[in-house]
Amino acid sequence: MPKLYEYFGIVIMFYSNEHEPIHVHGKCQGRESKAELILVDGVIVSINCINAQGKASLSSPELANLKEIVTAKSSDIVQK
Repeated sequence: MPKLYEYFGIVIMFYSNEHEPIHVHGKCQGRESKAELILVDGVIVSINCINAQGKASLSSPELANLKEIVTAKSSDIVQK
């Protein structure tokens, strides 16, 4: 699970064998959520934060921070 970024205590990473849509996981103190990047014709049209199955979700402020960093780094994330 390659680590991409760490931001306000949230580790943003991905699993190398993951599925579509493109997404990253945000982990903090045992909690985890995902940020899905929705692309249409190669253009990011939205970023959706959702719960990671079987994990406690990030708190609301943590979800806001996750979305902020994923939005700022979205082009880089899609390339990786």
